Amino acid sequence: MKNIKSLITKVLGVVTALTLFTACENDDLVPEFTLQAASENVAFQNTFLAEYLLSSETGNNIAERFVWNGVDFGVPTEVSYQLEGSISENFDAESDFEYDSGTLTETNASVTIKNLLAMAEGLELDDDPSTTDSEGNPNNTGTVYFRVTAFPGSGAGADAVATVSDVAQLTITLVEKSDEGGSGIQVSTWGVVGSGYNDWGGAGPDAPFYTTGTDGVYVAYANLLDGEIKFRENNDWTNNFGDTGADGTLDAGGDNIVVTAGDYKITLNFNDNTYTIEAYSWGVVGSGYNDWGGAGPDAKFFYDYTTDTFKVGVKLIDGEIKFRLNNDWGTNYGDSGADGTLDNGGDNIVVTAGFYMITLDFNAGTYTMEAANLWGVVGSGYNDWGATPDFIFTEVNPGIWIAENVELIDGEIKFRINEDWGTNYGDTGADGTLDDGGDNIAVTAGTYTITLNLTEGETPTYSLVSR
Repeated sequence: MKNIKSLITKVLGVVTALTLFTACENDDLVPEFTLQAASENVAFQNTFLAEYLLSSETGNNIAERFVWNGVDFGVPTEVSYQLEGSISENFDAESDFEYDSGTLTETNASVTIKNLLAMAEGLELDDDPSTTDSEGNPNNTGTVYFRVTAFPGSGAGADAVATVSDVAQLTITLVEKSDEGGSGIQVSTWGVVGSGYNDWGGAGPDAPFYTTGTDGVYVAYANLLDGEIKFRENNDWTNNFGDTGADGTLDAGGDNIVVTAGDYKITLNFNDNTYTIEAYSWGVVGSGYNDWGGAGPDAKFFYDYTTDTFKVGVKLIDGEIKFRLNNDWGTNYGDSGADGTLDNGGDNIVVTAGFYMITLDFNAGTYTMEAANLWGVVGSGYNDWGATPDFIFTEVNPGIWIAENVELIDGEIKFRINEDWGTNYGDTGADGTLDDGGDNIAVTAGTYTITLNLTEGETPTYSLVSR
């Protein structure tokens, strides 16, 4: 028995010694990993806008959410990322005008409009319409550059490896303020989109919202169709609001909002995240236009944000007129005193035949009527080349003329002033450019919004957007 215990003791001693020896050897071993090139290059995965509109009123809004792929360096170490923006394609600009996300572990990062405004400052862009660059062009537009870098660990050390994406170029544009003496109202970055307006963006840009006298509150005047709408920023889905619950509350990414055809005033209030949609359309009515409503709808006024007024181009006949809301007599204005003052329920306004631009200024409580040269639609595609009156355009902003809900038939059209051929435009070449006395423009049957861009100093153009 004694011999067996002695043997066991010796065996245990040998095992213990071997264990200690092995442990000492392992203490001297340090795992080594060799950094490898990335399995694939890091690259942006999102689609960028053609243009990013910037204004200080929306500085806290997200301009773009950059998204990129994850990268594997073949080591059990966390991979980090860094998004950088610069006003220089070589990323060698002054740091005050650069963007740096810092070290990230996620594969996305948001850049705000405020970030892009800082870069616009570095490019010496401004929102003053009276200033230009050295070549005489508006200096409110420029290009900024972004890239993302992926690296393992801290990215430090002599043997550090990294992969850098291709450089993305973003066009940024400062929304110009009105000229001195203007309204101070600006086009915001928000718009109305949907089957109830522009076929979810497929039939033209979103209906714009405008700034108001209250920060965070925006207003749009839109002619809607039966369908659904949402509100989104920069004609892009990155930031969009709907209404889940149909309770008038703005919900990020929420449900579509059902609408019926008509003219509306839409108000967004980001201060309390609510919105309102109300029927809203001022028009001309009277014996001097539509037989007091018996011969068709009132002549619709359009909003001009540059003056914060409502305007309409209209052909009148001898008679009287008034201005009323929503083709209804519940709210109407005349002029009891013939002094240019808008009087609620006031006297009829005597008019003589001719072409006029009428402006309603609800801020001042006044109106003006000025004889004007008004563009109109004429042709076999509309009125058999003048068998009935031309469809009259309204100059909604300086140089921008709109004809809304024009019912065309298969045929051809041109644009002329005051239903006279002395000045007319066609399109020789079918390239969207207006040519003085140019070729007829072929059209197919449908309902259209037609826009003429006759801005001074620019090549005159037109567009027909099917509704």
